[in-house]
Amino acid sequence: MDTTTPSRHHFLDWLRIIAFGLLVPYHVGMYYVTWDWHVKSAAASSTIEPLMLITAPWRMGLLFLISGAATQFMLGRAGRFVRPRSRRLLWPLLFGMLVVVPPQSYYEVVTKLAYGGSYADFLPLYLRGYHGFCRGTDCLSLPTWNHLWFLPYLWAYTMLGWALWKLWPDGREKFERLIGDGRTLLLLAVPLMAARLTLTLFPSTHNLTADWYNHLQYFYLFLLGLLGARSGLWVLMQRWRWQALGFAVLAWALLLAYFKHYASQDPSTAMLYGQRLLWGAFEWSAIVAACGHARQCLDFDNAARRWLTPAIFCLYVFHQTVIVLLTRALLPLGLPPVAEGPLLIALTFAICLALYALLRRVPVLREFVGIAPPRQAAGPSPISAATLTVAGLPQARAAQVQVGGSDRPCTRELRG
Repeated sequence: MDTTTPSRHHFLDWLRIIAFGLLVPYHVGMYYVTWDWHVKSAAASSTIEPLMLITAPWRMGLLFLISGAATQFMLGRAGRFVRPRSRRLLWPLLFGMLVVVPPQSYYEVVTKLAYGGSYADFLPLYLRGYHGFCRGTDCLSLPTWNHLWFLPYLWAYTMLGWALWKLWPDGREKFERLIGDGRTLLLLAVPLMAARLTLTLFPSTHNLTADWYNHLQYFYLFLLGLLGARSGLWVLMQRWRWQALGFAVLAWALLLAYFKHYASQDPSTAMLYGQRLLWGAFEWSAIVAACGHARQCLDFDNAARRWLTPAIFCLYVFHQTVIVLLTRALLPLGLPPVAEGPLLIALTFAICLALYALLRRVPVLREFVGIAPPRQAAGPSPISAATLTVAGLPQARAAQVQVGGSDRPCTRELRG
């Protein structure tokens, strides 16, 4: 056996699987909370909002961090990059906007604006960009990418990252020299905290050309993954994982107290900005805890990882539309949320993974939903463990030392 064969960062694959998987219970939860979403349950209340807040600040940021790391691994390969990466991200975006997303918008105007036309009547309006579905000055923009906003953002960041890689070839080495002790992790939280302070000027829009708050946080995390993928950053996160988890739990509890007692009472400027700083710190500490514990516990391979790594992207493409359609299908049953919610989660996972098992066998459709051929399955490329260092120590030694877009944690669509 060739002992020089590089090892794979399997924990990044598992993190990606978990982060995408969390979108299913989160978006099912959006059906039952008071925050705005495409369709709403008649039983919507604030009951599970504290649970939603556990992942709202950090789950998408974690995906951009992992995507940045995966991009560095891909840039390290010989061969083309821009065209295959664009095809992998933009084909699913186009297919999603034309085929997957329209049912979400249809049921949104049916439930919020009492639209009486059929889906066949609605689809031509959607495709030609009809902007007449309004409540006052709040109009639904069509066509839309809804939950697929991650794809154009990631494509733009990937192209910028590729250009940076070409223009600044020694950037990775310079970043690696900055990795030190736990103070490094504290400093890396500052940009996220500062970004959150800009929310008054730059509210979250998920409009690629006018979403500066999200670009500040997500492009930063993408660059962090891009520059730090082969550095000692992961080892540092592993070392401080428990401290980060403890702070994240504390920050979550404090944010709950803020939203319960202060958010609806016109808080003072100091209180408002304190909450935003805490949000940014919570985002980073949760990401550090997730990465650190994943490297500690999930850096292994098995058949489930190999199957789920390409499957999870297909689940991401379809999951929100499947959820919306299932909520309509289950309405006649009149199930209570405590029974209906878990059923929606289970059925969404089952249907999306079944779609993957079917579509991966059809080459053209496989391309449309971003399923790579088996020999090119998605995920970070292998890298040598020997390249990992922390504070100048070899990885083997270093491993011996063991850390949303508005003031409410939700994304606004057509306000209900």
